[in-house]
Amino acid sequence: MTAQPISTEDTRQHIDRMLRRKEVEAITGRSRSAIYEGMSTGTFPKPVKIGARAVAWPESVIRNWIAERMEGVQA
Repeated sequence: MTAQPISTEDTRQHIDRMLRRKEVEAITGRSRSAIYEGMSTGTFPKPVKIGARAVAWPESVIRNWIAERMEGVQA
């Protein structure tokens, strides 16, 4: 299951905090290599460009990704 892309209209209605890689690592517990491997296999959301050489993930995308993982854990 992969995160759904956020439409431009959704983005305008709710502005997310943008998370840099170190924050994503801390929140998800995934290493840098696991994040990039997941991105290449389609099992982890891709970041958005926020500058010429910078990317970040919208916080809601990461929180939704975590929630999807938790659905299978709850008994």
